[in-house]
Amino acid sequence: MRLVLASNNAGKLGELQQLFAPLGVALIRQSELGVGEAEEPFCTFVENALAKARHAAKLTGLPAIADDAGLCVQAFGGLPGVATAYYATQFGYEKGDANNVRALLEQMAGIEDRRAALVSTLVALRSPEDPEPLIAVGRAVGQITREPIGDNGFGFDPVMWLPQFGKTFAQLPALEKNAHSHRGQAARAMLALIRERWL
Repeated sequence: MRLVLASNNAGKLGELQQLFAPLGVALIRQSELGVGEAEEPFCTFVENALAKARHAAKLTGLPAIADDAGLCVQAFGGLPGVATAYYATQFGYEKGDANNVRALLEQMAGIEDRRAALVSTLVALRSPEDPEPLIAVGRAVGQITREPIGDNGFGFDPVMWLPQFGKTFAQLPALEKNAHSHRGQAARAMLALIRERWL
């Protein structure tokens, strides 16, 4: 089965390709099919993922899968949430992972409540008009460190401390990270849904 991935993020593609390989699902990044980014005007992960999947399915004629993910910080009432990718731009920095981490640590200076969750919502559609989208959510709970630790992963991995491991996501090998990450949890749930409903 071929699925178009409604994202141009190489990190997401790599992680999801590994996770979907056992099902024999080939993920094709939308940019390889000439599809640009969709508008993401909504304030929830599920609405944005649905919009992205519909956009990719409509323009390619293929079943599509989209991920909308982000960091939800307890002390900020769940923000940055859907604005995670652009978090640094609110504080005058260029868009990018390193600047996002820098801005987050600056904004959390002096805050004792470091609880946070990385959340991933996957939506899969057979067609743009599919009335029954498959929806899977994964949530990795931890704490924001006071400085980056580790060299693996991307995004907020260097500052997402996982108490059960005593490490950040950026300190975990890829296979271990995928087994416990928000995206890994959502992908496993999505695989089960695809097996049950589509195959």
